[in-house]
Amino acid sequence: MKEFKTLRIGSLAGFLFAAIALSGCVAAPAGEGEQAAGGLSAYLPLIIVLLLVFGMFYFFMIRPLRQRERQHDRMVEELKEGDTVVTAGGIYGQIEKIYEDTMVLKVESGATIRVTKGGIIGRPGRME
Repeated sequence: MKEFKTLRIGSLAGFLFAAIALSGCVAAPAGEGEQAAGGLSAYLPLIIVLLLVFGMFYFFMIRPLRQRERQHDRMVEELKEGDTVVTAGGIYGQIEKIYEDTMVLKVESGATIRVTKGGIIGRPGRME
């Protein structure tokens, strides 16, 4: 499903870039001379298309990324000692101690490891 969404966005972006490239290929009306070529109105369609591309880029790429970052930050802040977590490397562990930027996890063998808070990707059973 994610590949289809990316393909759809890519196709739309390709169409808009083609529209930008072809917008300069339109011939000026026969009655107008060089006056029409110099004004801002000649670039208005290009400006509108560029704004649309930027808007799509923001809503399909930047905004969802920021939402995921905020959701991850909230999840990490809610963690407390004794919670079971999964690291980005796939290591399951129980939180022994929480520091400002790191956590100490106790793994199944009884060993403890220190990981950054950014390295925690979720809790087992609650991961999406």
